[in-house]
Amino acid sequence: GGSLTIIATALVDTGSKMDEVIFEEFKGTGNSEIQLNRSLSNKRIFPAIDLVLSSTRRDDLLHDETTLNRMWIIRKFIAEMNPVEAMNTIRDRLVRTRSNEEFLMSMNG
Repeated sequence: GGSLTIIATALVDTGSKMDEVIFEEFKGTGNSEIQLNRSLSNKRIFPAIDLVLSSTRRDDLLHDETTLNRMWIIRKFIAEMNPVEAMNTIRDRLVRTRSNEEFLMSMNG
């Protein structure tokens, strides 16, 4: 076996039915999906990533149980926020910590 890495972008909401069909066909094949958000970009909030809609499949294979639990705390914490609130909240917490571990520890729930 081997591995294949493909990095691709897809523009949706173009009004083209074909764009939607192609997007839906490929959407389920990736193991990581980053959703960009126009409202974040328009407000000059970068990275303009919708943290709630972005995810990695099978992240349980990438992290230990403690890290996964803290990541779920973060996901639950931002789940009901709009993209601007979520990014600002996470960014504000990130700048107050010096490492990923310290950031995750700050998310005690």
